[in-house]
Amino acid sequence: MIARGSLLLALMILLQSLRLLVPVPPFVSMFVIGSAVNACLLLAAETAGLRAGFIIACLAPVVAYFQQALPLPVFILPVAVTNIVYILLYEAGRKHHLWLAVLLASVGRMAALYFSATWIFSFISLPAGQAFFLKTAMSWPQLVTGLAGGVLCHWLYKRLPAAGKVR
Repeated sequence: MIARGSLLLALMILLQSLRLLVPVPPFVSMFVIGSAVNACLLLAAETAGLRAGFIIACLAPVVAYFQQALPLPVFILPVAVTNIVYILLYEAGRKHHLWLAVLLASVGRMAALYFSATWIFSFISLPAGQAFFLKTAMSWPQLVTGLAGGVLCHWLYKRLPAAGKVR
């Protein structure tokens, strides 16, 4: 379990580092990297347990901050909590139906991040362009990346050998 969680943590850091290596617009990067990180979150919960998923969920925004994808450290906590909400809603819905779980987790993720970001923006002031980009990035794209991450997680999970599966 620890090895699987560690490998997924390393994969998440590598995937987030793509934004530094591949010259694509930030908005495109957000969809690609966000979907991949969301897949890592769910795969960690599926293959290494909730604890591994939560650790990755908390470290992902720290990595994003140090890579300057998050402009201020105040955004680390809401993004970490949102990642945990994503995992918990997925796990809660997974007992009933896989695709319902992905949808529930994605909608919950979008709502949690949008409302927490809106609340933070009531206390801080950013340049208009940066504030617009962040508010947009923390709204409907989270639904898209959450859904894509869930689909990618399921696609990868089906291809894992039986020894790599917890369930």
